Amino acid sequence: MASFNDNEAGTDDENRPLLSEQVEANKKDENSEDMNNEDIELTGCGATAACNPHRTLHRFLVLILICFLSFGSYFCYDNPSALQNQIKDAMEVDTSKFMLLYSLYSWPNVLLCFFGGFLLDRVFGIRLGTVIFSIFIVLGQCIFALGASLNSYNIMLAGRFVFGLGGENLAVAQNTYAVVWFKEKELNMVFGLQLSFSRVGSTLNMNIMKPIYDLTNDAFPSYQRLGIALWVGAGFTIFSLLCGVYLGYLDGRAAKILKREAGSTGEKIQLRDIKDFPLTLWLMFFICVAYYVAVFPFIGLGIIFFEDKFGFSPAEANAVNSLVYFISAGASPLFGFLVDRFGRNVYWLILGVILTLASHGLLAFTFLNPFVSMSLMGCAYSILACALWPIVAFIMPEYQLGTAYGFMQSIQNLGLAVVSQVAGLIADKYGYLMLEVFFMACLCVALICGVLLYLVDASRGGFLNLSTRQREKLKKEGEIQVQKPLSTPVKGGAGPSGAYIRPQSPFHLRNRYLSRLGAKLPDTYNVNTKALARHGVLQ
Repeated sequence: MASFNDNEAGTDDENRPLLSEQVEANKKDENSEDMNNEDIELTGCGATAACNPHRTLHRFLVLILICFLSFGSYFCYDNPSALQNQIKDAMEVDTSKFMLLYSLYSWPNVLLCFFGGFLLDRVFGIRLGTVIFSIFIVLGQCIFALGASLNSYNIMLAGRFVFGLGGENLAVAQNTYAVVWFKEKELNMVFGLQLSFSRVGSTLNMNIMKPIYDLTNDAFPSYQRLGIALWVGAGFTIFSLLCGVYLGYLDGRAAKILKREAGSTGEKIQLRDIKDFPLTLWLMFFICVAYYVAVFPFIGLGIIFFEDKFGFSPAEANAVNSLVYFISAGASPLFGFLVDRFGRNVYWLILGVILTLASHGLLAFTFLNPFVSMSLMGCAYSILACALWPIVAFIMPEYQLGTAYGFMQSIQNLGLAVVSQVAGLIADKYGYLMLEVFFMACLCVALICGVLLYLVDASRGGFLNLSTRQREKLKKEGEIQVQKPLSTPVKGGAGPSGAYIRPQSPFHLRNRYLSRLGAKLPDTYNVNTKALARHGVLQ
């Protein structure tokens, strides 16, 4: 667990808590926790390495449960993409109606992404909240499969809406568990594993759902065969639910043994902070929306595109369509390390957009093997994700990060909900070539905003695009200034008069959020684990 001593508090202001009064409180809490831990003696099975929360093996078992917690959600999210032809044929729907399966997942998250942390912290608690959101995912997938079995597309749409109620918030709960159990150097590795494991689920879905459908009896109607395949997906969500229940039990047991409180997301959403968002942050919002709407809807529609243009078999089309997820599973930690090693986040961001634009151009105007284009897109997607989300932490002070990330996630889901429908309409009326041109236009908007971000930042000193060496030099020289606080005092804050929160430096914020991407941090840096990365950061 991170700790602060008197020398560090006096000489290294970067590692201080937000309020000076919290230093002594943290010391007392940590010392008390250490004393409590020493006084506890476990016997019997509880004393074995597999059952003792103090032991590495037990924490490794918890890590496995954390990774499997969202596995079912990621596996089922792209069930429609993996079975696109089968759904359209069995339900007799066109592409625009098919894309409603993705839009209805995103619509509830336009608002829920603001309140997921609040629900987990104040209403349900992390353990019960995890189970509740997992149940929403199970119910959503079961309704989705039931709709297929009953040959009712409206029921299938209702299932996707219910599924969306749990997906994003379960990711917040997963991150909370990771922080509670892995507060030290393992946290970097854990967040990298979560990202990789989620992409494994997506890749597995793309490659086995069609074969499962083919294994069903040809004598059954197509909608019943579709239902059977989707019920297999429901089985994965039930497995993840059981992992969540058992994880909650282990966490509660460990809380009693270690005498610690239940984890919390640490997110504070203040909608009034939106008026303080600078131009650079709004440019980040536009880049986020314009980029992601050119990736996820394309994957949702990609299988038919690869079959029609390149003459691929369904198995080959599924394989190439899953390359973005497959490559990002391994490439994201690598590019996260490179971005952390060299800095220059804005350059990396622009590079990611350009490479994705080139990938769509190759798919639209050439017959080059799409394995090359999709591999390029997978690398570009990883580069942009590693560079984009940490920039928000460079721009905003810590006490406004919850609002900034919540608003960014909300706009992203709104864009995905709308563009998914637009993409379906374009594919129906004008074909996939015009759809690719539309995606390239979206990426051009992202590229223009990226260049504007560079120019605006350069006019203000170029802080967002500093190299890591420059940031380290400024830190040592004490030249990095903290952000100015809001004029609004914190309700219930320390001190009798309602003290103002003192924001921490951009260097501190950068390290805290880059750590969520699996980047290696300096050995002397202590990660403050109260603020969590959102699902979008792990995307």
